[in-house]
Amino acid sequence: MKKFYVISLVIVMASCNTFLSEEPKDQQVEEMAFKDAASLYLNTVATLYNYIGGNEQSQGLQGTYRGVYDFNTFTTDEAIIPTRGGDWFDGGFWQEIFLHEWDAGTGALNDTWKYLYKVIALCNRSIETLDANASLLSDEQLKAYKAEVRALRAMYYYYLMDMFARVPLVLSSSTPMSQVNQSSRPEVFKFVLSELQETLPFLPYERSNYLGDYYGRMTEPVVIFLLAKICLNAEVFCDENWTDGVRTSGKDIFIDVDGKRLNAWEACIAYCDELSYFGYQLDKNMEDCFSVHNETSMENIFTIPMDPSFYTNQMQNLFRSYHYRHAGIYGMSGENGASATKEALETFGFFNADEWDIRLGATYYYGTVYDNDGKPVIMQNGEPLTYHPEAIKLDVTGNKYEALAGARMRKYAVDYTSSKDGKLMHNDIVLFRYADVLLMKCEAKVRNGQDGDTELNAVRVRSYMGFRKATLENILAERQLELAWEGWRRQDLIRFGKFTRPYSCRPQVPNEDSGFTTVFPIPGDVLTLNPNITQNYGYN
Repeated sequence: MKKFYVISLVIVMASCNTFLSEEPKDQQVEEMAFKDAASLYLNTVATLYNYIGGNEQSQGLQGTYRGVYDFNTFTTDEAIIPTRGGDWFDGGFWQEIFLHEWDAGTGALNDTWKYLYKVIALCNRSIETLDANASLLSDEQLKAYKAEVRALRAMYYYYLMDMFARVPLVLSSSTPMSQVNQSSRPEVFKFVLSELQETLPFLPYERSNYLGDYYGRMTEPVVIFLLAKICLNAEVFCDENWTDGVRTSGKDIFIDVDGKRLNAWEACIAYCDELSYFGYQLDKNMEDCFSVHNETSMENIFTIPMDPSFYTNQMQNLFRSYHYRHAGIYGMSGENGASATKEALETFGFFNADEWDIRLGATYYYGTVYDNDGKPVIMQNGEPLTYHPEAIKLDVTGNKYEALAGARMRKYAVDYTSSKDGKLMHNDIVLFRYADVLLMKCEAKVRNGQDGDTELNAVRVRSYMGFRKATLENILAERQLELAWEGWRRQDLIRFGKFTRPYSCRPQVPNEDSGFTTVFPIPGDVLTLNPNITQNYGYN
């Protein structure tokens, strides 16, 4: 049996050039910008948070199209953007990612890679600038500022590791492209784990989701959440070749946590417990996490700050899902696209009243839509606007319900004071929250041979749902019920060995039983620029 030890880490420092380079317009690097510690922090650390959200395609961790969120959502059995006549074909892109037919030439994958490395390049430059201007800082300030940047950089490597697996570890902005080498996925895992653990003691012991000095920042709880998440996925991330059918058990992957040698599941549990000790708890209702002005949530851990008066971050997902007439009742427009799959609706019990889950109504719009006065919204043909979840499929062109097939995204409360068709709203975009922590702990306990009933049913009871035994099957279902539309489904399915299975409208692509599509291909442009980098397994 394979055993995997995380004890120490030696990395060959690679660098960025060309495909990794970025010349930011808003980051001041001139010496005159740094007059004191405050100005140095503002221009080297604070400026990096401008990139966690976005307003253009493939930019930001959530809220925009064709980026990290879409590749973790519309590649799964959770959500689909069907072709509706002349709408949403878009060169076949949405069908391509739903069917797992992407390749090294898929432009949005290349753009997503560039976005992630752009932020890493900015982090590298900030670390170097902090070192060059260390005379402006106390030793404590220098350690704290660098820790915040390193933690942010580690988070971006976490996303690269999850999506592309075998990626270059770029930690400098000066080494030529010829010296940029590809690291194995286990090496990237070790690096991310080490960086997060090393920076943790120097980060603010503060909540990141509350308004104030630490709002939207990398604080201790944010890093602890990431540590729990990578431990939960350690079997996947420590797998050098995900196509050979052999994976090291989490019980045989050992991680040092606060001086204790724990297996991956025990480490995940330990980090989840740290967040409980910090005081996070479930909000009274799941909907409270996604309310307008949700900065007071006791449950949210890390969010993308949203305020039309201060930020340009956009939340485009609701706009993308609403039918035009539906959006109109909120004074907005919509794009009539994203919908729930039949598989997602089955999990919510939509087709079986005995399995009905109350969170269905908080997660999706379905059936007849009513305006703010309680009257049915009327279509141009005089009929009520009625969504038909059961009619969803990959191409509904010519279907009786071409425009209305599919349950639509709800989750976030409507902000009637928003602008730009609801994309500039006051609801912060939720990236990490405590319900996920409880479900991670539950799963880790079960995988470690323990009882996870308490954690699973804490989440269920909050939504007035009955007791369920914490089995792996029930845990995966609960993660769908609680975390739909939050960008976790692809990772969950991979961890449970279900990502490559066929389902409605999605047959397996050739050789997909090998698991090669659980990792995206290295973009062709990257391979062209650097012969040191080779393509991921299974892609020509």
